[in-house]
Amino acid sequence: MPIDDSSSTPTNAETLLWSGHTSQWVHFWFYLLCVILAAAIAVGATVLALPTGGLTYLALIIPVILWMVRWWVTKCTTYELTSQRLRIRSGVLNRRVDELELYRVKDYAMEQPLMLRLVGLGNLTLITSDATNPQVAMKAIADVENVREKLRGAVQSERDRKRVRELDVDSHDDGAATLS
Repeated sequence: MPIDDSSSTPTNAETLLWSGHTSQWVHFWFYLLCVILAAAIAVGATVLALPTGGLTYLALIIPVILWMVRWWVTKCTTYELTSQRLRIRSGVLNRRVDELELYRVKDYAMEQPLMLRLVGLGNLTLITSDATNPQVAMKAIADVENVREKLRGAVQSERDRKRVRELDVDSHDDGAATLS
């Protein structure tokens, strides 16, 4: 009689370490432009309200739609950091899933521009040896220092588990004379 051992957990089970998405703060200037455009349309529509019968107020839908599309696209991009990979899901109508195996991460850089730092956000950029994603940028994520440390630990653990090491090959010329 076969034994069902599907309930047992393997030692290298993938666990979720962090999940998040790009903050809407990254579009602050775009949203401000939409508000200014809406205000200008409202003022223009008020001035032209008598001759047009108020139809010019319909133009207010333009900045509202621009705002909603940008918000929705940003909201539909999510990042999942697991113990083995970084998964990036994006797209509104057509979905795309990019996965980056953590042992392929060569380097990572964290930056916190003033505007993002004021609201507790930062950018995390990964340099990888992945063919499809040589550079992965996670923009305006919350608690970026904590995410960077989780990523660092997970990369080291995954490299140890897979017994993989990064090899730096220098293409520097040794100063050998060339014949001409």
